[in-house]
Amino acid sequence: QVQLVESGGGLVQPGGSLRLSCAVSGLTFRIYTMGWYRQAPGKQRELVARIGSGSNTNYADSVKGRFTISRDNAKNTVYLQMNSLKPEDTAVYFCNAALGVGNYWGQGTQVTVSS
Repeated sequence: QVQLVESGGGLVQPGGSLRLSCAVSGLTFRIYTMGWYRQAPGKQRELVARIGSGSNTNYADSVKGRFTISRDNAKNTVYLQMNSLKPEDTAVYFCNAALGVGNYWGQGTQVTVSS
């Protein structure tokens, strides 16, 4: 079956960096659009960044210039490099794989930005 497993979350001070990873199995990774979403307490889940099968990317305005999404099709893994983290980046971060009607989610990883 399809599995998306996120890792790399944790507690970091404002201004710090984290790199999230999402290892994917059970689908043809290279043809899927991969995305990172986040959900803060009491808020709706929102798109953070997305990368297409051709490695085209788009970002939420709130993270542009600070976050970078990338993918390694040989490793079936998508990454989110997060720099200059702010307290408002605190959320559970979810990995998503999407292609047509296929839409899969990971279990999420907690990112907390606090001093």
